[in-house]
Amino acid sequence: MMKVKVFKIRLQQEFLQDDQHLLDGFLESHQIVKVETAFVNDENYWSVVLYFDELKMSANAVKESKQTKYTCENDTLSADEEKILDALKEWRSEKAKEQNLPSYFIATNKELISVAKYKPIKKEELLEIKGFGKHKIENYGEEILEILESI
Repeated sequence: MMKVKVFKIRLQQEFLQDDQHLLDGFLESHQIVKVETAFVNDENYWSVVLYFDELKMSANAVKESKQTKYTCENDTLSADEEKILDALKEWRSEKAKEQNLPSYFIATNKELISVAKYKPIKKEELLEIKGFGKHKIENYGEEILEILESI
C-alpha cells in the first residue's frame, strides 16, 4: 500500500541540518516510490513529498536491513580518490541545477566520499554503500559508475 509523507526543509541555518536529518532518516528506512519537490518562495523552504511503500517485514527483510552498509569512517582520501570526489561533486552540482534541487538531495558529501573510497563497478555494489537505495541508484547509478570509469 502506497503512503505519502511531506517534509519541510527550511533554508535558515538554524533549521536546515535538523530538517535534513529527519528527511535522511526517513529515506534510509522506507522504500521510496516517487519524490516531488517544490520551493515555497514566500516562506523560503523546500516542500518535499515522498510517496513510499509500507514495507512488509518478512524474515528476509529483517536480515537485509541489519546488513552493514559501507560508509567512509576516516575522511583521508588518496590523490585518486580526491580526483573522483571532485568529479562526483561537479556532477552533483550540475544535476542539482538541472533538477532544481539542493545538492544534498542528489547525494551527501559523505555518500560521495564513500563512493570515491569504495569505487563500485556495478549498480549492485552501489547498494552496498550507505545512503544508496533503489531510488537513488535508478536515478543516478549509471552516471556515477560512468564517472568512476572515466577517472
